[in-house]
Amino acid sequence: TDAEPLYLRAIAIDEKALGPIHPELATDLNNLAMLLMAQGRYTDAEPLCRRALKISQRGLGDDHPSIATRLNNLAGLLKAQGRFTDAEPLYRRSLE
Repeated sequence: TDAEPLYLRAIAIDEKALGPIHPELATDLNNLAMLLMAQGRYTDAEPLCRRALKISQRGLGDDHPSIATRLNNLAGLLKAQGRFTDAEPLYRRSLE
């Protein structure tokens, strides 16, 4: 799609200008992951979701509302792949 190269460019800019652990980078990674998920590109989306979660946890702490969103998105991705056992604990953590 037209959006993917724009997300990739935003990610490259964020990494260069803000560094590898900035919350804005996590947002852009998450957005690209959700686009790829919508396209059924789960293998490409999963590492982006995991990286966005890790960056958010490192920068914002586990209790920040963005962590719940990242957990929910990763759980949804796993669920879409039929990986229910992996998705359930993430859904539960997102509700805590």
